[in-house]
Amino acid sequence: MLHAAPEIRDAVKPEWNAVYTRHQHEKSVAESLAESGLEVFLPTYSTIRQWKDRKKELSLPLFPCYVFLRSSFERRLQVLSTPGVHFVVMFAGRPAAIPDWEMDAIRKGAESRLQVEPHPFLQCGDWVRVTSGALTDVEGILVRKKGSYRLILSAELLGKSIAVEIDAFSVKPISRRPTTPVSSTQPKTFAKRLAG
Repeated sequence: MLHAAPEIRDAVKPEWNAVYTRHQHEKSVAESLAESGLEVFLPTYSTIRQWKDRKKELSLPLFPCYVFLRSSFERRLQVLSTPGVHFVVMFAGRPAAIPDWEMDAIRKGAESRLQVEPHPFLQCGDWVRVTSGALTDVEGILVRKKGSYRLILSAELLGKSIAVEIDAFSVKPISRRPTTPVSSTQPKTFAKRLAG
């Protein structure tokens, strides 16, 4: 997992945004953006891949083709000119903001020693808050998979989720976290717009 923070921060705390990259260019884009002084977050997970003659452990992005960064709108041209970047995810002519609570939950999940993997995006299910362990106070959707439980953490703007293996006894049910009301002028999630 790559995470870098600039030495000098702006007086106003910039919001988290997502950059869409070329396929399998997430790590090089994240490194280039970090080298230029931007705060970058590329959550990854480990997986074993089997070939005919060998097995290899790989570190892959939890959100394929996306890199998260905290930057001011004025640095957009610098971001867009980075090799491997296709575009910054936008809404109403400005970089679309990802809520801090979503980024904090994803960061805690990715940095925990728990098993984490990409998961199909979910919008419904039993919302829970973790009450103990590395993910204390993280909220997400609880699902059951092959006799174990997974906490689904989502970046709603991207229409993408990750799953973190969790002990079902370390959570308590809650009502779904209120989100910004969706107006009729607000677009569908980015992933649905690409498909539609």
